Amino acid sequence: MQFASRLALAVAALILAFSVVHAQQRTGGLDPIDALVASTHDFGLPGWAPRPMEPAANRTTAARIELGRHLFYDTRLSLDGSMACASCHEQARAFTDGRATSPGVTGQQTPRNAMSLANVAYFPVLTWANPLMKHLEQQAIVPLIGQEPVELGLAGREADMVRRLAAEPIYPRLFANAFPEAGGEISLATVVRALAAFQRSLISLRSPYDRYRYEGDVDAISDSAIRGEALFFSERLECHHCHNGINFADTVLHERNKAGEIAFHNTGLYNLDGKGAYPAPNIGIAEITGRPEDMGRFRAPSLRNVAVTAPYMHDGSIATLDEVIDHYAAGGRTIAAGPHAGIGRANPLKSSFVPGFTLTPGERADLLAFLTSLTDRQFLTDPRFSNPWTNNEVRK
Repeated sequence: MQFASRLALAVAALILAFSVVHAQQRTGGLDPIDALVASTHDFGLPGWAPRPMEPAANRTTAARIELGRHLFYDTRLSLDGSMACASCHEQARAFTDGRATSPGVTGQQTPRNAMSLANVAYFPVLTWANPLMKHLEQQAIVPLIGQEPVELGLAGREADMVRRLAAEPIYPRLFANAFPEAGGEISLATVVRALAAFQRSLISLRSPYDRYRYEGDVDAISDSAIRGEALFFSERLECHHCHNGINFADTVLHERNKAGEIAFHNTGLYNLDGKGAYPAPNIGIAEITGRPEDMGRFRAPSLRNVAVTAPYMHDGSIATLDEVIDHYAAGGRTIAAGPHAGIGRANPLKSSFVPGFTLTPGERADLLAFLTSLTDRQFLTDPRFSNPWTNNEVRK
């Protein structure tokens, strides 16, 4: 597919998303999703953490979060009742799914790895490679009714979804509590707003490293992890250039940084033609921009909970954290066989932050200890984010 065609598809998808979330007459008076403001909801943040931003027209409330949680785990949001949002975003894996790519209801695979939803509220741009996708209300439309690829498969079946939800005894009350201004309407627009509210509540800031670095608990992490932190933030390894700040990612938006920083990087995974080509359809933001220099540029993912979110990279092509370290130590992929044809290390479009480095066995162990210290066990088991349909909160 040519760049122009890909751009046309992306724009069409965003027009569809906006047409749904902006449909004021069809949603009982809901306002368009536009201006961002600092959230006033009590997320239970530690004192050092900034508040996330949210659309003024979809302010986070406990009622919207609770409705969104029920919808997130509800298989009625798929064509055949076989899948839910949680099928590709499991809490125990920091809301990833442990697969390289994920199958939709038709068996069609997504082209990219399921990103973690931890701290998604702090990202000014969503997904691996779409600089136009800036609101969770937009993004929620894609798995529901998107067709390239088909995920939950509800395109053209939105009315069926509404009927199924309306038939569940608990939903009329939940929708009424969440959207009184819309008369408790059950619609695609209120569904995506509730899903967005729940996802904004998925905040992970209670790791051992957080207790050590931000709360002064000097015993929260090991000496090995402390040495690994120094390596991670050194100019020798360069990791911190793309993984920094509250999210360990260089794309961030919150009340203290309202402009929002956005960056995309080529990490030398592929080089099919010796000129920097990546395998279609995973060509990075070049799919949207059409600019040759954007080939292979993807958003740096958050490293929070990274020890439980394998496999890694945009296509899930690296299985373990040890192998990720190997990749960056080599300055890019060195394999030239099978699907990894071409030497990624020699990609002329590769980021200057991937020059390669050497580590002793002890330094490698320290770096891994630091990365493991970013795991927030409380987040992975917090009942506020769990499946309400299986924990006796409701009877399905």
